[in-house]
Amino acid sequence: MDKFSDQKRAVQYLYPPVDPFDQRMLDVGQGHRVYVEQCGNPTGIPVIVLHGGPGGGCSPAMRRYFDPSIFRVILFDQRGCGRSRPHASVTHNTTWHLVDDIELIRRALDIDDWIVFGGSWGATLSLIYAETHPDRARHLVLRGVFLMTQAELDWFYGGGAGKFWPEVWARFTGPIPEDERGDLIEAYRRRLFSGDMPQETRFAKAWSSWENALASIHSSGSTGDSPGEYARAFARLENHYFSNAGFLDFDGQILANVGRIAHIPGVIVQGRYDMICPPESAYRLAEAWDNCELKIVRNAGHALSEPGISAELVRTMDRIGGR
Repeated sequence: MDKFSDQKRAVQYLYPPVDPFDQRMLDVGQGHRVYVEQCGNPTGIPVIVLHGGPGGGCSPAMRRYFDPSIFRVILFDQRGCGRSRPHASVTHNTTWHLVDDIELIRRALDIDDWIVFGGSWGATLSLIYAETHPDRARHLVLRGVFLMTQAELDWFYGGGAGKFWPEVWARFTGPIPEDERGDLIEAYRRRLFSGDMPQETRFAKAWSSWENALASIHSSGSTGDSPGEYARAFARLENHYFSNAGFLDFDGQILANVGRIAHIPGVIVQGRYDMICPPESAYRLAEAWDNCELKIVRNAGHALSEPGISAELVRTMDRIGGR
């Protein structure tokens, strides 16, 4: 089954397409302007959606996980990606800038507190935001948990996942000389920030293709050719964040600070066969966080669009909305 069949099956669980009732570019400082949109019920339960990557940007499909009659849905493109400007910029672009941006959006929209909904890197950012502002998150809904640890980076960029996808791993490592393959994040960094646009784009596509190929359990290992502009922002931002260990103070910080969100209810939706963010991180988080439910979806990988993942997320939001 290809990714398009997978997405088609997932659509049956989603709400119909909806257009935003508000779109704006918000000046967040340091030369950055971020794209923000709202859809659904203007007086409904507020929920902010944090996209993955870093650098993935939000998409219209992300609006469809929420009953538009119940939820006031806020999406935004994080610094440097999607419709935010400057594009692909890593200047003044750290986890803590993003946390401040989320708070700026909340205040600009006159929201006291909200549900925080995020997957992959979006789950990372959701947890860091909630641990920093525990009075502003009323509920956390996380998918494909990534705790921004060195062990997770070693799994994905050090050959762990490559043992399951050796032919795709060979395509990812192939452009890098053998003597540089001991640290692929650093090797790619030098090329993604070389100042040579054709080279940056070529290596950005290779970086993006490695991750995209492993996102779905139904993947054939072929992802097609990502648009150069999207791939460059995605790869540069991910590499920038991973090269700097997510700008956290120490490895394991998110789990060490989980006590700060002990009062916040949460749901984790995790694919059993997630090759990008294996279930161990979700399990460890759930073990440390008594106030959360862990829902492991069988026959599912990492992608938001996988049918089992989509169905569970919609059910979760429907249940929260019913409360």
